[in-house]
Amino acid sequence: MPAPASREVLLRPDRVWDAVGDTPVEGLYVLVRDGRVAAVAHDLAPGPDTDVLDMPGCTLLPGLIDCHVHLLDEEAETGPAAYQTLTAVPVLRTLLRNGFTSVRDLGSAHLPLNVSLRNAVEDGLIEGPRIFAAPNILSPRGGHADKRPHLAQRYGHQIGTLAEGVEELRRAVREQARAGADWIKFAGGGGFTSPVDNPTSTSYSRVEVHTIVATANDLGLPCAAHVFTDRAVLRAVTAGVRSVEHGCFATLPTYRAMEEAGTYLVPTQYVQTHFLDRLDDDAFWNGSAAFAREKYREHAEAMREGLMRPARTGVKTAFGTDAGMFPHADNWREFPALMDHGYSALRALRAATSVAAELLGRPDLGTIAPGATADLVALEGDPFQDIAAVARVRHVIQRGRLVPR
Repeated sequence: MPAPASREVLLRPDRVWDAVGDTPVEGLYVLVRDGRVAAVAHDLAPGPDTDVLDMPGCTLLPGLIDCHVHLLDEEAETGPAAYQTLTAVPVLRTLLRNGFTSVRDLGSAHLPLNVSLRNAVEDGLIEGPRIFAAPNILSPRGGHADKRPHLAQRYGHQIGTLAEGVEELRRAVREQARAGADWIKFAGGGGFTSPVDNPTSTSYSRVEVHTIVATANDLGLPCAAHVFTDRAVLRAVTAGVRSVEHGCFATLPTYRAMEEAGTYLVPTQYVQTHFLDRLDDDAFWNGSAAFAREKYREHAEAMREGLMRPARTGVKTAFGTDAGMFPHADNWREFPALMDHGYSALRALRAATSVAAELLGRPDLGTIAPGATADLVALEGDPFQDIAAVARVRHVIQRGRLVPR
């Protein structure tokens, strides 16, 4: 792991939001020492060996956390592993410069390359956010992560981490753990961008879902479930998953069940509008994506209605974008998408800071308080007054070090 900055740095923005209070506080300064927040106060004065960084016009926030990204280029899935890995290097730089100091990568179809990326960032070999990795997406054959079923039909070669039945699934989860997983991700239902299933389908039986979650729990690993419908969401929640990804067709009783179970929702709303808003744009959809376009057309009305529901509930919402399904540089657009669908700025910003840190089990992240890891982002303006400020990143600090712009 790269060493944190050794010198003290006094950060002097116009205002600080610590992710605990409901609004930013004017005139607060933040002292950073040895990669952690040392003090937060109004009257901090620099010592003789303290560097000072003035941030006029800026709001200082905890480093942002995106709990649902795909770092690897999906188009390179069948290419050499080295090439796939290299496609992620500029992506990591982009996300870090967007103010995202931590990301949860929820898997690719085949090779567990994100674990190597996580280790390379920790070792200081490449620049990027801290990575929490689910190496692959567990899927049944014909499910959401069965990415190239025609290759299996023609050549007997499958692309995906495909498993069904109790014994296969136990083995698959254990192999993910052996590969270095921080999380287990499984496709509990179908999707829009997978070629042979439907987003309203339920992929795994109750016994299979319980097998995945119980095996992961035995290994100390939390589970994230790709699911859209009430049936698929409730099956995952009953089994004990920590987070539901998408859940876009879920109804209010299902969200109440999630509240009671303490399950987190990662709603990935911008990616849905990214596709819905382009349904009539022929240039956007190429031949290989025609099936996805038809699925979005079929479910457009239900999707638009579903996106409005979670903000009307108390479900714990963690910020996640599905970046990789759209350009990673646009992942900040999840903030206005959440607000367009009824979330307040406070709830959206907490989703990407304190709530995301809770989901990840990292209380040292997602807040600005003495002892917290000094992952910080300075935005030009005040995102509580203008959410577009999240796109105006002026400074990023990671473990006490200023990230070069």
